[in-house]
Amino acid sequence: MEIPKGKLIAVGGNEDKGSYPNPGKKKKYYLDFFELGILKRFLKEIPKKQPHIEVITTASMIPEEIGERYVSAFGILGVENVKLMHIRNEEDAANKAYIKRIKQCDGVMFSGGDQSRITRMFLNTEILGVLKHRYMNEDFVIAGTSAGAMAMSREMIKGGSATESLLRGAVKMGQGLHMIDGVIIDTHFVIRGRFGRLMEAVVSHPKTVGIGLGEDTGVLITEGHMIETIGSNLVVIVDGHEVKYTNINEVEKGRPVAIDHMVMHVLAKGNLFDMHARRFYQDEEAYKHAQLSLASANGQG
Repeated sequence: MEIPKGKLIAVGGNEDKGSYPNPGKKKKYYLDFFELGILKRFLKEIPKKQPHIEVITTASMIPEEIGERYVSAFGILGVENVKLMHIRNEEDAANKAYIKRIKQCDGVMFSGGDQSRITRMFLNTEILGVLKHRYMNEDFVIAGTSAGAMAMSREMIKGGSATESLLRGAVKMGQGLHMIDGVIIDTHFVIRGRFGRLMEAVVSHPKTVGIGLGEDTGVLITEGHMIETIGSNLVVIVDGHEVKYTNINEVEKGRPVAIDHMVMHVLAKGNLFDMHARRFYQDEEAYKHAQLSLASANGQG
Protein backbone atom coordinates (compact mmCIF):
# COMPACT_ATOMS: atom_id res chain seq x y z
CA MET A 1 0.00 0.00 0.00
CA GLU A 2 1.39 3.37 -1.03
CA ILE A 3 2.04 5.71 1.90
CA PRO A 4 1.07 9.37 1.37
CA LYS A 5 3.88 11.87 1.92
CA GLY A 6 1.38 14.61 2.65
CA LYS A 7 -0.87 15.27 5.65
CA LEU A 8 -4.57 15.78 6.23
CA ILE A 9 -6.07 17.94 8.97
CA ALA A 10 -9.78 17.44 9.62
CA VAL A 11 -11.41 19.99 11.96
CA GLY A 12 -14.75 19.54 13.70
CA GLY A 13 -15.91 23.15 13.38
CA ASN A 14 -17.57 25.28 16.02
CA GLU A 15 -21.15 24.72 17.16
CA ASP A 16 -21.91 28.28 18.22
CA LYS A 17 -20.25 30.06 15.32
CA GLY A 18 -21.27 28.05 12.28
CA SER A 19 -21.33 28.73 8.60
CA TYR A 20 -25.02 29.55 8.32
CA PRO A 21 -25.92 32.59 10.43
CA ASN A 22 -29.58 33.36 11.04
CA PRO A 23 -30.33 36.46 8.89
CA GLY A 24 -33.07 37.49 11.30
CA LYS A 25 -30.61 37.70 14.16
CA LYS A 26 -27.80 39.08 12.00
CA LYS A 27 -25.52 36.57 13.63
CA LYS A 28 -21.97 36.77 12.35
CA TYR A 29 -19.58 33.97 11.51
CA TYR A 30 -16.45 34.12 13.63
CA LEU A 31 -13.42 31.98 12.98
CA ASP A 32 -11.82 31.51 16.38
CA PHE A 33 -10.41 27.99 16.46
CA PHE A 34 -7.02 29.39 15.45
CA GLU A 35 -6.77 30.61 19.07
CA LEU A 36 -6.73 26.98 20.15
CA GLY A 37 -3.76 26.20 17.96
CA ILE A 38 -5.43 24.34 15.10
CA LEU A 39 -4.55 26.82 12.37
CA LYS A 40 -1.17 27.31 14.00
CA ARG A 41 -0.63 23.55 13.81
CA PHE A 42 -1.71 23.60 10.16
CA LEU A 43 1.01 26.16 9.47
CA LYS A 44 3.56 24.24 11.53
CA GLU A 45 3.09 21.16 9.34
CA ILE A 46 3.93 23.18 6.20
CA PRO A 47 7.72 23.17 5.60
CA LYS A 48 7.92 26.87 4.75
CA LYS A 49 8.11 29.96 6.96
CA GLN A 50 5.97 32.16 4.72
CA PRO A 51 3.66 29.70 2.94
CA HIS A 52 1.19 30.35 0.15
CA ILE A 53 -2.22 29.21 1.42
CA GLU A 54 -5.34 28.69 -0.69
CA VAL A 55 -8.74 28.75 1.04
CA ILE A 56 -11.57 27.08 -0.91
CA THR A 57 -14.98 28.39 0.18
CA THR A 58 -17.14 26.22 -2.08
CA ALA A 59 -19.10 24.59 0.76
CA SER A 60 -20.30 27.88 2.22
CA MET A 61 -23.34 29.97 1.34
CA ILE A 62 -21.49 33.07 2.58
CA PRO A 63 -18.12 32.59 0.86
CA GLU A 64 -16.95 36.21 0.95
CA GLU A 65 -17.49 36.53 4.68
CA ILE A 66 -15.93 33.13 5.38
CA GLY A 67 -12.94 34.01 3.23
CA GLU A 68 -12.39 37.31 5.05
CA ARG A 69 -12.34 35.50 8.38
CA TYR A 70 -9.68 33.08 7.19
CA VAL A 71 -7.54 35.88 5.76
CA SER A 72 -7.83 37.72 9.08
CA ALA A 73 -7.04 34.60 11.14
CA PHE A 74 -3.95 33.72 9.11
CA GLY A 75 -2.89 37.36 9.25
CA ILE A 76 -2.94 37.28 13.04
CA LEU A 77 -0.61 34.29 12.79
CA GLY A 78 1.74 36.26 10.55
CA VAL A 79 0.83 34.71 7.20
CA GLU A 80 -0.03 37.24 4.49
CA ASN A 81 0.03 35.15 1.30
CA VAL A 82 -3.52 33.78 1.66
CA LYS A 83 -5.70 33.59 -1.44
CA LEU A 84 -9.37 32.72 -1.79
CA MET A 85 -11.10 30.44 -4.27
CA HIS A 86 -14.84 31.16 -4.42
CA ILE A 87 -15.53 28.23 -6.73
CA ARG A 88 -19.29 28.20 -7.37
CA ASN A 89 -19.74 26.37 -10.70
CA GLU A 90 -18.08 24.01 -13.19
CA GLU A 91 -16.46 26.88 -15.06
CA ASP A 92 -14.78 28.07 -11.86
CA ALA A 93 -13.58 24.54 -11.10
CA ALA A 94 -11.98 24.30 -14.56
CA ASN A 95 -10.37 27.74 -14.33
CA LYS A 96 -6.72 27.35 -15.42
CA ALA A 97 -5.63 30.13 -13.08
CA TYR A 98 -7.10 28.25 -10.10
CA ILE A 99 -5.44 25.01 -11.21
CA LYS A 100 -2.10 26.78 -11.49
CA ARG A 101 -2.49 28.21 -7.99
CA ILE A 102 -3.26 24.74 -6.57
CA LYS A 103 -0.06 23.47 -8.22
CA GLN A 104 1.99 26.26 -6.68
CA CYS A 105 0.56 26.69 -3.17
CA ASP A 106 1.95 25.15 0.01
CA GLY A 107 -1.33 24.20 1.69
CA VAL A 108 -5.09 24.15 1.11
CA MET A 109 -7.99 24.75 3.49
CA PHE A 110 -11.60 23.78 2.67
CA SER A 111 -14.16 25.82 4.60
CA GLY A 112 -17.33 24.55 6.25
CA GLY A 113 -20.86 24.58 4.91
CA ASP A 114 -22.43 21.77 2.87
CA GLN A 115 -20.13 18.85 2.01
CA SER A 116 -22.29 17.88 -0.97
CA ARG A 117 -21.42 21.19 -2.64
CA ILE A 118 -17.74 20.23 -2.43
CA THR A 119 -18.22 16.82 -4.04
CA ARG A 120 -20.55 18.14 -6.74
CA MET A 121 -18.00 20.77 -7.68
CA PHE A 122 -14.73 18.81 -7.53
CA LEU A 123 -15.30 15.14 -8.31
CA ASN A 124 -13.58 14.17 -11.58
CA THR A 125 -11.90 17.58 -11.94
CA GLU A 126 -8.28 18.45 -12.67
CA ILE A 127 -8.08 20.41 -9.41
CA LEU A 128 -8.93 17.30 -7.39
CA GLY A 129 -6.42 15.28 -9.39
CA VAL A 130 -3.69 17.82 -8.58
CA LEU A 131 -4.63 17.84 -4.89
CA LYS A 132 -4.48 14.03 -4.66
CA HIS A 133 -1.19 13.85 -6.55
CA ARG A 134 0.44 16.45 -4.31
CA TYR A 135 -0.94 14.79 -1.16
CA MET A 136 0.47 11.40 -2.19
CA ASN A 137 3.84 12.59 -3.49
CA GLU A 138 4.78 15.79 -1.64
CA ASP A 139 5.01 17.18 1.88
CA PHE A 140 1.71 18.92 1.22
CA VAL A 141 -1.04 19.72 3.72
CA ILE A 142 -4.78 19.62 2.99
CA ALA A 143 -7.11 20.79 5.76
CA GLY A 144 -10.86 21.09 6.04
CA THR A 145 -13.27 22.26 8.70
CA SER A 146 -16.76 20.82 9.21
CA ALA A 147 -18.00 20.03 5.68
CA GLY A 148 -14.44 20.34 4.40
CA ALA A 149 -13.42 17.58 6.83
CA MET A 150 -16.35 15.28 6.04
CA ALA A 151 -15.65 15.42 2.31
CA MET A 152 -12.12 13.98 2.68
CA SER A 153 -13.12 10.32 2.83
CA ARG A 154 -14.34 8.01 0.06
CA GLU A 155 -17.62 7.24 1.83
CA MET A 156 -19.14 10.51 3.03
CA ILE A 157 -22.06 11.32 5.31
CA LYS A 158 -24.38 13.62 3.36
CA GLY A 159 -26.90 14.09 6.16
CA GLY A 160 -29.31 12.41 8.50
CA SER A 161 -31.01 13.12 11.79
CA ALA A 162 -28.99 12.28 14.90
CA THR A 163 -32.22 11.53 16.81
CA GLU A 164 -33.37 9.00 14.22
CA SER A 165 -30.01 7.32 13.68
CA LEU A 166 -29.69 3.57 14.17
CA LEU A 167 -33.00 3.25 12.37
CA ARG A 168 -32.07 1.80 8.99
CA GLY A 169 -31.82 4.46 6.30
CA ALA A 170 -31.70 7.45 8.67
CA VAL A 171 -28.15 8.31 7.60
CA LYS A 172 -27.68 9.53 4.05
CA MET A 173 -24.39 8.55 2.43
CA GLY A 174 -22.62 9.71 -0.70
CA GLN A 175 -19.27 9.76 -2.44
CA GLY A 176 -16.56 11.96 -0.95
CA LEU A 177 -13.32 13.26 -2.47
CA HIS A 178 -11.47 10.02 -1.57
CA MET A 179 -8.38 11.64 -0.10
CA ILE A 180 -8.33 8.76 2.38
CA ASP A 181 -9.85 5.27 2.33
CA GLY A 182 -11.44 3.12 5.03
CA VAL A 183 -12.57 6.15 7.03
CA ILE A 184 -15.86 8.01 7.59
CA ILE A 185 -15.68 11.45 9.22
CA ASP A 186 -18.45 13.23 11.13
CA THR A 187 -18.25 16.70 12.68
CA HIS A 188 -19.97 18.81 15.37
CA PHE A 189 -19.99 15.39 16.95
CA VAL A 190 -20.36 15.82 20.71
CA ILE A 191 -22.81 18.72 21.06
CA ARG A 192 -25.08 17.50 18.28
CA GLY A 193 -25.07 13.93 19.64
CA ARG A 194 -24.05 12.19 16.42
CA PHE A 195 -22.81 8.96 18.02
CA GLY A 196 -25.59 6.83 16.57
CA ARG A 197 -25.26 8.49 13.17
CA LEU A 198 -21.59 7.58 12.87
CA MET A 199 -22.19 4.06 14.18
CA GLU A 200 -24.84 3.46 11.51
CA ALA A 201 -22.55 4.87 8.81
CA VAL A 202 -19.69 2.60 9.91
CA VAL A 203 -21.74 -0.58 10.23
CA SER A 204 -23.18 0.08 6.76
CA HIS A 205 -19.62 0.05 5.37
CA PRO A 206 -17.80 -2.96 6.88
CA LYS A 207 -14.18 -2.68 7.97
CA THR A 208 -14.18 1.09 8.28
CA VAL A 209 -13.11 3.46 11.05
CA GLY A 210 -15.37 6.35 11.99
CA ILE A 211 -13.85 9.60 13.23
CA GLY A 212 -16.23 11.80 15.23
CA LEU A 213 -14.79 15.30 15.66
CA GLY A 214 -15.92 17.44 18.57
CA GLU A 215 -16.20 21.20 18.28
CA ASP A 216 -12.92 23.17 18.24
CA THR A 217 -11.08 19.88 17.75
CA GLY A 218 -9.30 18.25 14.86
CA VAL A 219 -7.11 15.36 13.85
CA LEU A 220 -3.78 15.42 12.07
CA ILE A 221 -3.52 12.35 9.84
CA THR A 222 -0.01 11.35 8.76
CA GLU A 223 1.12 8.48 6.53
CA GLY A 224 -2.54 7.88 5.74
CA HIS A 225 -3.23 6.10 9.03
CA MET A 226 -1.79 7.84 12.12
CA ILE A 227 -4.20 10.15 13.94
CA GLU A 228 -3.14 12.81 16.43
CA THR A 229 -5.81 14.82 18.26
CA ILE A 230 -5.38 18.60 18.19
CA GLY A 231 -7.58 21.29 19.72
CA SER A 232 -9.55 21.53 22.95
CA ASN A 233 -12.28 18.91 22.78
CA LEU A 234 -12.73 15.20 22.06
CA VAL A 235 -12.40 12.83 19.12
CA VAL A 236 -14.43 9.62 19.14
CA ILE A 237 -13.17 6.64 17.14
CA VAL A 238 -15.79 4.10 16.05
CA ASP A 239 -14.05 0.93 14.85
CA GLY A 240 -16.22 -1.40 12.79
CA HIS A 241 -13.59 -4.06 12.05
CA GLU A 242 -14.64 -6.39 14.88
CA VAL A 243 -18.41 -6.26 14.48
CA LYS A 244 -19.68 -9.81 14.96
CA TYR A 245 -23.29 -9.29 13.99
CA THR A 246 -25.57 -6.64 12.53
CA ASN A 247 -29.00 -6.80 10.97
CA ILE A 248 -28.39 -3.66 8.86
CA ASN A 249 -28.91 -5.53 5.58
CA GLU A 250 -31.95 -7.46 6.79
CA VAL A 251 -34.33 -5.05 8.52
CA GLU A 252 -36.74 -2.77 6.70
CA LYS A 253 -36.14 0.94 6.35
CA GLY A 254 -36.96 2.78 9.56
CA ARG A 255 -36.50 -0.28 11.78
CA PRO A 256 -33.88 -0.46 14.59
CA VAL A 257 -30.37 -1.58 13.71
CA ALA A 258 -28.64 -4.16 15.93
CA ILE A 259 -24.85 -4.19 16.30
CA ASP A 260 -22.71 -6.64 18.25
CA HIS A 261 -19.17 -5.70 19.27
CA MET A 262 -18.61 -2.20 17.95
CA VAL A 263 -15.35 -0.91 19.44
CA MET A 264 -15.03 2.74 20.48
CA HIS A 265 -12.19 4.95 21.68
CA VAL A 266 -12.25 8.52 23.00
CA LEU A 267 -9.21 10.70 22.31
CA ALA A 268 -8.26 13.99 23.97
CA LYS A 269 -5.57 16.43 22.89
CA GLY A 270 -2.24 14.71 22.22
CA ASN A 271 -3.62 11.16 22.09
CA LEU A 272 -2.78 9.05 19.04
CA PHE A 273 -4.62 6.31 17.17
CA ASP A 274 -3.15 3.99 14.55
CA MET A 275 -5.94 3.18 12.08
CA HIS A 276 -3.97 0.29 10.54
CA ALA A 277 -3.24 -1.45 13.85
CA ARG A 278 -6.40 0.07 15.40
CA ARG A 279 -4.57 0.91 18.61
CA PHE A 280 -4.79 3.85 21.01
CA TYR A 281 -1.65 5.55 22.34
CA GLN A 282 -1.46 8.06 25.18
CA ASP A 283 1.05 10.22 23.35
CA GLU A 284 3.89 10.15 20.83
CA GLU A 285 6.34 8.80 23.41
CA ALA A 286 4.05 5.83 24.13
CA TYR A 287 3.73 5.17 20.40
CA LYS A 288 7.51 5.25 19.88
CA HIS A 289 8.01 2.93 22.85
CA ALA A 290 5.49 0.47 21.40
CA GLN A 291 7.26 0.56 18.04
CA LEU A 292 10.64 -0.14 19.67
CA SER A 293 9.14 -3.03 21.63
CA LEU A 294 7.63 -4.45 18.44
CA ALA A 295 10.92 -4.13 16.58
CA SER A 296 12.75 -5.84 19.46
CA ALA A 297 10.23 -8.69 19.52
CA ASN A 298 10.73 -9.16 15.80
CA GLY A 299 14.50 -9.33 16.24
CA GLN A 300 15.19 -5.94 14.72
CA GLY A 301 16.36 -4.19 17.87
